Amino acid sequence: MKQYNKFVPEGVRDILLDECRARREAQRRFSEIFTRRGYQEVMTPGLEFYDLFTLPGAALRQREMYKSTDCAGRLLVFRPDSTLPIARMAAARLQGHRLPLRLFYSQTVYRSWPELSGKSHESPQMGVELLGASGIRADLEVICTAVECLRAITQDFHLELGHAGLFQLLVSRLEISPEQQEEIRATIEAKNYGALGELLDPLGDRPEAEAIRRLPRLFGGEEVLAQAESWGLKGEGVQPLDYLRELYGALKQLGLGHRLMVDLGLVQRNDYYTGIVFGGYVGGSGSQVLTGGRYDRLCGKFGQPMPAVGFGMDMGSVAGLLEDQLPPVGGADVLVHGEKGQEITAQREMMRLTAMGLRCESSVWESQAEAEAYAKEAGISQIIVVGETLKTIDLGGKDHEAVENCPH
Repeated sequence: MKQYNKFVPEGVRDILLDECRARREAQRRFSEIFTRRGYQEVMTPGLEFYDLFTLPGAALRQREMYKSTDCAGRLLVFRPDSTLPIARMAAARLQGHRLPLRLFYSQTVYRSWPELSGKSHESPQMGVELLGASGIRADLEVICTAVECLRAITQDFHLELGHAGLFQLLVSRLEISPEQQEEIRATIEAKNYGALGELLDPLGDRPEAEAIRRLPRLFGGEEVLAQAESWGLKGEGVQPLDYLRELYGALKQLGLGHRLMVDLGLVQRNDYYTGIVFGGYVGGSGSQVLTGGRYDRLCGKFGQPMPAVGFGMDMGSVAGLLEDQLPPVGGADVLVHGEKGQEITAQREMMRLTAMGLRCESSVWESQAEAEAYAKEAGISQIIVVGETLKTIDLGGKDHEAVENCPH
């Protein structure tokens, strides 16, 4: 029987050294942006009840969730999404708080992807949720916060804007099941034109089916909106296009015009979006590093109706961008070596030096000669030997006695 004690499951991996440092640095930068904009951090459990992610109109795909059971036999899942739990938490735990709620999070989500998809099953994310605010001002606030995050990492980025309402309106006019709707959504998201055609062919030449067929190809500048308007949509169908044009114009005034694209095939995989949806891309990466949108009906499913909009950042992708930008980690400034019987006093000296801001290592070697050999190999230029007095050794220089006696 094969032993797996030296391996990790498919879809996850160990995070080492510089990548850990890059991820922590990205977290620091984003936390600072969110805090300065008035957002407060929250955390939701890593385990949630399965029922949370099967709500009508907000359900996630069952096959994508990692499932378990508790001691009472109830079905649990490892958190596959952050927005749904935060909406639950806001409705259940933050009812008395002044609106709007500005919340941010830094936590991991777990999704089971098909083999060879190249996607990680364990994805660290950071993001914001603005709950209790509607309209273009709230959407602009969240999108501009997303832009600040991207700028904190790279200057080579762009945003794609879409509207969930357009797709939802078109599929609602077709007599198809919710399962068929999700299949169509998935093929549009993947821009799989062949599979989309196979799903739509049985619907004949209905105008809505033809419009859906064109959605994945409609991306570019403002001219995309004019193309969609030529379909002859009326009433509700015009509203998403009008709003996209207004938002696009507002973002252009902020100097973001050269970073914007309209993508009417941007149908986020989560079904709870109701309005504007957007994605962020950076140079050198073909996949989204940022996803977001408006979800005005989600909180109502928990008994507290309120509009909401937010976004999440893929911290794994972000760390990869930052890793090459960070300066190399230097070695310790000092190696502290305690002579026999002076081990505790050496640790006191370590505490004193680190409190001064020095990077120190504690010698684990029995002899001073071994400590010196290690320091030379590790590139540590100074050793402090703790005996009856302190002795400082500059490697390659003269030994000299410390002025002060070692405290006891």
